[in-house]
Parts: sequence; C-alpha cells; structure tokens
Amino acid sequence: MSKVKPYSKLSDFDVALFLNGKHTRLYEKLGAFELEVDGEMGVFFAVWAPNAENVQVIGNFNFWDKFSHPLYRRWDESGIWEGFIPGIKTGEAYKYGIVTKSGEYLEKLDPMGLFCETPPKTASIVWNTYKEWNDQTWMNDRKVKNSMAAPMSIYEVHLGSWMKTLENDYLSYQDFAEKLVPYVKEMGFTHVEFMPIMEHPFAPSWGYQITGYFAPSSRFGDPQGMMLLIEKLHQARIGVILDWVPSHFPGDAHGLKNFDGGALYEHYDVKKGFHPDWQSYIFDYGKNEVKSFLLSNAAFWCDRYHIDGLRVDAVASMLYLDYSRNDGEWEPNMYGGNHYLEAISFLQDLNVHIYGEFPEIQIIAEESTSFPGVTKPVFQGGLGFGQKWMMGWMNDTLRFFSKDPVYRQYHLNDLTFSLIYAFTENFCLPLSHDEVVYGKQSLLNKMPGDDWQKFANLRLLFAEQFTHPGSKLLFQGGEFGQREEWNHDQSLDWHLTEFDSHKGIQKTIQALNKIYTQDPTFYSKQFSHEGFEWIESNDSQNSVITYLRKGETAKQQAIVILNLTPAPREDYRIGVPLPGVWKVAFNSDDKEFGGSGYQMAKAAMTEEINWQGKAFSIAINLPPLSAIILKP
Repeated sequence: MSKVKPYSKLSDFDVALFLNGKHTRLYEKLGAFELEVDGEMGVFFAVWAPNAENVQVIGNFNFWDKFSHPLYRRWDESGIWEGFIPGIKTGEAYKYGIVTKSGEYLEKLDPMGLFCETPPKTASIVWNTYKEWNDQTWMNDRKVKNSMAAPMSIYEVHLGSWMKTLENDYLSYQDFAEKLVPYVKEMGFTHVEFMPIMEHPFAPSWGYQITGYFAPSSRFGDPQGMMLLIEKLHQARIGVILDWVPSHFPGDAHGLKNFDGGALYEHYDVKKGFHPDWQSYIFDYGKNEVKSFLLSNAAFWCDRYHIDGLRVDAVASMLYLDYSRNDGEWEPNMYGGNHYLEAISFLQDLNVHIYGEFPEIQIIAEESTSFPGVTKPVFQGGLGFGQKWMMGWMNDTLRFFSKDPVYRQYHLNDLTFSLIYAFTENFCLPLSHDEVVYGKQSLLNKMPGDDWQKFANLRLLFAEQFTHPGSKLLFQGGEFGQREEWNHDQSLDWHLTEFDSHKGIQKTIQALNKIYTQDPTFYSKQFSHEGFEWIESNDSQNSVITYLRKGETAKQQAIVILNLTPAPREDYRIGVPLPGVWKVAFNSDDKEFGGSGYQMAKAAMTEEINWQGKAFSIAINLPPLSAIILKP
C-alpha cells in the first residue's frame, strides 16, 4: 500500500475563517474525500487535532496498523493534520490513531465523517454526499411554505420506532420513503420533524447523544438513502426539520471527548464542560474552532441534505451557567450573572449565519424558560430564532385536561393563561415525545373518565391545540390515540387503527389539519395578537370558553367553542362579530370522529341580542366534551 503524500484542500483563507469561528463549510475541507492527485486515485484525509503528537490513518487497508500511514501536520497554527493516501476509495472503514503529548494512544472516529459503521461498530466510512436531486419545485417554493405567514403542522417522528418489520428490525430509508411519506400526506401534516438521525452509538438515547455529527445513522441505510427519503417528502410537498444537538455530546471512547488528548471540543472546566443531567460533555462555545465545527454542521444539513429547518435541542441548558447545577457547581459570568455569554453569542452567530445562507428555512428553539427575545432578531438584541417551543402552553394544557371535568370550572385559567404571553415570541405548540415517556402515560391515558370520555377529551385537546395561535407539533402515535407510552424499542401499535375509536382520532387530526392549513383564518396571523380575540374566557359555571380567530379580512373569521365537561349545553348564547348565518365547520362530537352525534343544528342565524360585548349573538346546542368551529 502506498504511503501518505503531502496534499491540502485548505487555503490560508479557510484557515483564517476556521480560527476566527466563521467557517461554515468545513465539510468541504476536513474529513475524507476520494479524489485524484498526480494521476492517482485515493483519499485525502484532514483532521483537527492540535494537541496530538502524531496522527495516523488506520483501517482495513493497512490492517489497522498504528504506524504505517502518518498524516502531516500543517505548517500554520491551525492544528490540522492532513495527507493523501493513494489506492483506497469510497467504502473504506477508517479511524484516526492519535498519539497524545503524554504518549497515550487513542483511536477516534472522524468528527467530519460522512458515514459510519452500524453500531456497535464505531469506525467511520469514506463516503460522499453526491446526489442528483429531483426536488427543485419544492426548493423553489419553500420560502413561502416555511414562512411565518404559512401553516406549519409538524409530525414528530422517531425512525427507530415509527414502524418496524415483522421481525422487529429497523425499516430502511427506502422503506420510510414508501410508507411514511404517503401517510404524512394523507394525515395532512405540512412538515416532518425527525428526532436526531445523526449517528449515535446508544439507541436508547433516541439520537440525542451524537458521535457522528455529519453522518446519518447507518441503522437505516446510507446517506443517499436518507437523501432519497427527503426527496420523496419534498416531492409530496412536505418539509423536513431535523432535531439538532449542539448542546452536548457523549463520552464514548471513539467520539469527540478528549479527542486529541486534551479538552478539544468540550470545555476544560467541568463546571462548564460536563452536563450533570445527561452525563455528557458540553461544547466549548468560546473556542472559535468549535464554533466553526458547529456552524458548518448546521449548514451541512441544509446544503447537502436540502433540509428545511433545524429544531435546536435543549437551548435552555446552553443559556444558563447554573442550569441543573447547585450552588458551588457553577461560576458566574464576568458580570456576575448566570447567563452563559459565549453560548448566547454562538446561538446568535448560528442564526445570523444560517439564516443568511439559507433564508428560506426555519430554526426552532426548544427553550423552556422565560429568557427574553429568543425569537427577536439579533440586531435587536435577541437570539434570532424563527420560532420557540411553547412549553408553558404544553404544561398548562396537559395539566388542565388531566383533571376530572367536575373540577375544571376552578382551573379555566390553566387553559387561558397562555394567551397572556402568546405573542411575546413566535411560538410552536408541541405535544412531543417528552410528554409520553417515563411514566407520564400516553396522551390518551392522560385523559380522565371512561373510554368514551378519554377519546372525547383527546379530540377536544387536539382541537384546542390546532385553533390556538401558533404553529403545531404532534409526536407519532398521538394522531391515532396510541394507548401505551412510547417505547423506542418497538413499533407503534398500528393495529389500533382498525378500531373505530382510534380511526376517529385519525380523522379528527385530518380534519383539523385541513382546517388549519387551508383556512388563512387560523394561520395568517398566528404569531400576532391581531389574529386572536376572547369572546368569553371566564364562564366557569358552564366550563365553556369561546374565542375568535381572525385572518386578513372580515370573512376570515372563526368562532371556537370548547365545552370542557360531559354535560351538553342547550341554547348556549354566544356573542358574534358579524350578523348573518354562522355554520358549523367542525364538530369534534361528530360520529365520524367517534363522537356521540349529539343533535345540534348545522348553522345558526344571528339575533339582535347584545351579548358578551357584541351587538349580535346566536344560541346553539353544545355537545358534551366538544369543540365547535363556526364560520360566517
């Protein structure tokens, strides 16, 4: 086998950008690339390891020999090792053998590797991200589809458990292209959000403990398989959002921790560099090379995989130095406060750079605190995210719906409080995987009462979510009323969809998606106070709340009525903004949804009776545990 030849893909400008934390295309310069040098085909390798005494490439091609293929250290201050090895090609498994300054020998995967062996194997694989894409229609249109004035109904998916083979094996990316895409289309969702698909060694981490940041998990196939799945979703007019985890990484021996014998990617100070909750390691956001690595990773998925958005995981843990820490376990910043200034600066840089390069995507923060300005532009002092998960709404709403209806009259504020702050950020309403694990029960089993009441309450919960201002997210299984908690080791209980009650939940989601995505009343002003008005929020005696959703015109209005108890309400009077006939556009109690079919008129004529501050009103019958949408 030929020895390593000197070669470089990095210019002085690349190195300057890298060292200044401004390089967003490192994946074009570092990693492993099959190419031709001086008439010979082979692979160029480049890796950042400034604390190393020596760096070797080891693999099947040299029988994992620790000494036969040393890379050359660059002559500049970059700390990058590089070189070209003739005679090997795409598909070759490899690692970096790193000798530290203390003489320790480490075997590491390639931090910039594009593909990995299937766990529990841990080597990187020489690969490429070439594809002839056939999704140009979507790419041309997605600026509109992903805009703040467009509906966004997200189906959250864990590829390892959405569906499995009869032998309980993983489906392939090709299988998902054939099964998942038509299902999402049929259900009416606008976007899919994949829980982390980047390579991770431990399946029960759900993908949140990443080792291969640039490699889609080989559990389901190769990178081109993942691209095919995204392409098929785009051809079906469905956007793709990826969970992205710049907050922490695991301590596996082959991964980023102690990469070259020192704290390279992680912060050297355990008070900043170790996460007590997840027993994982925190990136050093003050190190420019680490910022270039993370910025390049975000850009990589947008560039090479055509993804339409990033949902940034655990942002709250990045913002605060004392997150999940007791006194004495953290140190204040230079101003004496608890904000992690370097992480805040990195998140601002992320949004400036990635929105600057890909203005038609969305970057969504999973952020659970009252940190101000998460979705405010960076030039106004904000973090610059497009949207933020509305964890307060999620917690309050689930707490309310878990209560026996007889007590709900005392807790209406749980359901109405979110509107006090609903327009302080651009909020996404999540019913995510986190709410259906670890003894929290499935959404269906959170609901009180007998089986009929559980299903009625679940339909009512979904109607409240879809008519509340903001974009929507629903985790897999919720859309058909999965009974058991989510189990990452097994498929969803698809057999339940043979039963009418579960089919009814599916039809409810289909109907709500249709209303939300096709009627501008519900999305054109979903992030503005102009799109919402209370009609009645304090009728605790009847446990009924009523509100108005408003679009751009007088005709773009809808009244939403939630009857939150099993007691029907006859001749219930509601003030309305316009005279004329108001028709029922949605009734969660319809028999097609699994409801009781309680008799109520399909439309109501207004009367000149002043009610709830309106000059006109109507009187209608409200079915038990029901959500009604009226349109003029």
